Amino acid sequence: MNIASISDLEKIAENKLSKHIFGYYSYGAQDMISTKDNSAAFDRIKIYPRVLRDVSNIDTKVNVFGKTLDSPIFIAATALQKLAHSDGEVGAARAAKRRNVVYSLSTFSTGSIEQVAESLNPNLWFQVSFFKDKNITLSLINRAEKAGFQAIIVTVDMPYSGRRLPDIREPLTVPDHISFANFVSETDDKPSDGWIGHHVVHGVESNLSWDSIKWIKANTKLPVLAKGILSPEDAKLAVEAKIDGIIVSNHGGRQLDSVPATIDALPGVADAVQNRIPVFFDGGVRRGTDVFKAIAYGATAVFVGRPNLFGLAYNGEKGVDLVLDILNEEFKLSMALAGCSSVKQINRSYVRKMPTYTSKL
Repeated sequence: MNIASISDLEKIAENKLSKHIFGYYSYGAQDMISTKDNSAAFDRIKIYPRVLRDVSNIDTKVNVFGKTLDSPIFIAATALQKLAHSDGEVGAARAAKRRNVVYSLSTFSTGSIEQVAESLNPNLWFQVSFFKDKNITLSLINRAEKAGFQAIIVTVDMPYSGRRLPDIREPLTVPDHISFANFVSETDDKPSDGWIGHHVVHGVESNLSWDSIKWIKANTKLPVLAKGILSPEDAKLAVEAKIDGIIVSNHGGRQLDSVPATIDALPGVADAVQNRIPVFFDGGVRRGTDVFKAIAYGATAVFVGRPNLFGLAYNGEKGVDLVLDILNEEFKLSMALAGCSSVKQINRSYVRKMPTYTSKL
């Protein structure tokens, strides 16, 4: 079968991965209302195309922090990518390099900061969590900066882990040959005894404030982005804190269930920011039309997380190549058929939200 869509890759990933691993990648918090709505919400938005325009040349380039990137489709930070394929984070970063787009690395990756830097992708961003021990957070930031990463993404929506029912019923066990690579000691190939349980569950700091963001900004020369913003009020505070960028995200619906789909939250955040800093987006993107809609609502670029995992599960690094090929081809076609020859031309006049939508497919 010829693979035609991200949906095709998702079905293949579900068949190839163990039920436990696929479940870990796909489940969200509580009843998964927000996880499911992240994708479904795009169906409530319709594109109103303009016709009789010159779309013979389509330019998908975007400028981010002074760098020109070939597409606004970036790869989001997700943990434990080697559970999908041995190529893991390094392979995915190489795929992103070939397309001159951002690859973001999770603190809880299975390829270390230094190993992923060897992918030679010049557009690496590092997503860091706040730990109760500030030295851990600072060490990770310093390592990323030294390795040549270009930005720091701060997770701001995880003072506690969300209540993820499948993981309560049957906790994920990481195989012995896979480790949280950023925490492996020089004398061991696994984190020290008790590290994972202590620091993932109990080691993340819950006493956070905008001063915490300011502390990170004071300890790096890199641009700092806050990931996990949903409310316009927090977006305004982010600007006041002199944050360099916002990622509108609900953590893939894995934190607080019943929060809005990120595409529903995006317009309010973009309005609050008023173009003072770039606004990025993640959550539920599965099609090129989703990318178009997010940009129309104010996103500079979008991050895709689970599609990257589906691609890895399908065929490692080459599978991620395919994911980016599919999404970029669909996005370019969406632009052309909507009457936009460059990303800069995409705006809210092209989209309208419908009150309800029922799919019979």
